[in-house]
Amino acid sequence: MTVEQPSLQRRLVCMLYEGLVVFSILLIGFLLPQVVLSGFGWNAGAKALWIHVLLLLMVYFVWCWLNGGQTLPMKTWKMRLVDESGGPLRPLQAVLRYLAAWPSILLLGVGIAWALLDKDKQFLHDRIAGTRITSAG
Repeated sequence: MTVEQPSLQRRLVCMLYEGLVVFSILLIGFLLPQVVLSGFGWNAGAKALWIHVLLLLMVYFVWCWLNGGQTLPMKTWKMRLVDESGGPLRPLQAVLRYLAAWPSILLLGVGIAWALLDKDKQFLHDRIAGTRITSAG
């Protein structure tokens, strides 16, 4: 059974939309609590703030991927994240993909550019985690 893979352009546009959702999540789940807590004189160190961001976004992405295989932008663009056999992700697989996506994107997008060279046009973090993005009917 062959499953249609969305084009690289469609996946990149979805990532752009995902950036807007992530901005909203960080605004509500990170900035707002920091403003309130600083009003009480509590200031977290830089490491604690980064851990807060990483965990907040991990909860969002991993929860979405494990509960339907889609984030809101993926639903909009009719895409789904599945394992290599086309089934739902396992929890550790979702966490691995999330963690692998950080360096994949932050190192000048090398993991995204990887799709240009990959035989199946998959991102590097998908290769590492054993996942793939498919079109969702």
